Amino acid sequence: METPHGHLTYCTNILPGETWADHFARLREYIPVIRQEVAPGKAFGIGLRLSDVASRELAAGTNLADFRQWLTENKAYVFTMNGFPYGSFHRTKVKDYVHAPDWLSRDRVQYTIRLAGILSELLSAGMEGGISTSPLSYRFWHNQQHLEPVFRQATRNILDVLDMLIQIRQSTGKLIHIDIEPEPDGLLGDGTEFLNWYLDYLLPEGISFVCQKFGCTKEEAESHIKTHIQLCYDVCHFAVCYEDHAAMIKKFRSHGIRTGKIQISAALKAGMAADIADREPVLDAFRQFNESTYLHQVVAKYANGELKRYADMPDALADADNPQVREWRAHYHVPIFIENYGILDATRQDIEKVLQIHCANPFTRYLEIETYTWEVLPQDIRLPLADSIIREMQWVTGLLATHD
Repeated sequence: METPHGHLTYCTNILPGETWADHFARLREYIPVIRQEVAPGKAFGIGLRLSDVASRELAAGTNLADFRQWLTENKAYVFTMNGFPYGSFHRTKVKDYVHAPDWLSRDRVQYTIRLAGILSELLSAGMEGGISTSPLSYRFWHNQQHLEPVFRQATRNILDVLDMLIQIRQSTGKLIHIDIEPEPDGLLGDGTEFLNWYLDYLLPEGISFVCQKFGCTKEEAESHIKTHIQLCYDVCHFAVCYEDHAAMIKKFRSHGIRTGKIQISAALKAGMAADIADREPVLDAFRQFNESTYLHQVVAKYANGELKRYADMPDALADADNPQVREWRAHYHVPIFIENYGILDATRQDIEKVLQIHCANPFTRYLEIETYTWEVLPQDIRLPLADSIIREMQWVTGLLATHD
C-alpha cells in the first residue's frame, strides 16, 4: 500500500507452497483479509515470492492473465519480488541451499530473467519493479584464497540479466532492477563487501560490457548499471553484522548506488556475561531458536570490538564459553513488533533507526516486511498467520506515521 514514505508490503515468502497453484491459493486466502484490516478501500501492494517451478507455471498459458485480473478485482498490485530462494523454502531443510543455484549458475540467470519478464507484465504504470536476489553465492562453498574467479563469473552472469533489463526498458518503458541482498556468510556478507564488489567488479566489467553491447558512452553505461543493479537493504542482516546504518547509507549515496528496497526485519541479540557461569540463561534462551530448517548465523562481538562469525547457531553454542565474547547477534527473522523474547532482545531499534533515516531523507520507494520464520518459531510466540502479518504491518505504519 502507498504511504507518505513509500510503498509498503510484506514478502509472501512467509506463505508455504512451491507451485503456482499453492502460491495463488495462499494469496487468495490471505490478501483480501489483510487488505481489509490494514488498507480498507485502498490498493494493496504485494511482495511476490515465486519459486522456480511457480515462475514457470505462472508464465504458461493464461495463468498470468488470470492473475492480473485477480489483482485488479482485489485492488492489489505487485511492485517487488523475492528472487532469492529458488527452490523449496518451507517444511524442508533449507540451510545453505537457499543460495542454490548461485550466481555462478545459468539456472539462476534464467530464473531471474523469467521473474523480470513476469514483473514487467504485472507492473502498474508509473511504477518501477525490483527483484531481490542472492549475494552471489555462499561463502563456504569456495576456496577463500581464490575468490576472484568466483566474483568475475558471478558478475558476468549478472551482466547477462542487466542486458535483458535494459532491453525490457527500451522496448516497454518498464524499469526493473535486481536488488542484491547482502547476508552474513554470503559471498557479499555485509555492506562493505557489497560496496567493494560493486566498485571493483561490477562497474569496471559492466561499463565495458554495456558500452560494447549498446554502443553508449561510459557515463551512459554507468547510469544503466546503477539504474538496474541496486541494493536490497535487509535490516536484520545489517544489524547482525553490527553495521552503522547511517554511515553505510551515506556511503552508498556518495557512490550513487541506489537501494531497491528496505526489507524490514529483526534479528535476535543478547549481551554475554564476562563470567562464563552467568551465561547459561542466555544460552538456554538461544537454544529455543536453534532449529533445523534455516541458517541462523551468529556474529559475536569481543570485548575489544572485534567480530567473530559462526556459520550457524550450533557452531556458536559449541563456543559458548569463549571468554572474549560480550554479545551475540543471530540471523533469525523474528516478529518485528516484539521488543524482547524473555532474556533475549530483538534488533527492533535498528528498524527504527533505518526508517528514521529514510523518512528524513528517502533512499528508496519500496518497503517490504520480511518475517518468514512463523512455522519454526517457538510455539509460545506463534500467532495465526494473518494476525501476525496484520500486526507487523500495523506496527510499521504506526512507526512511519510518527515521521509524517
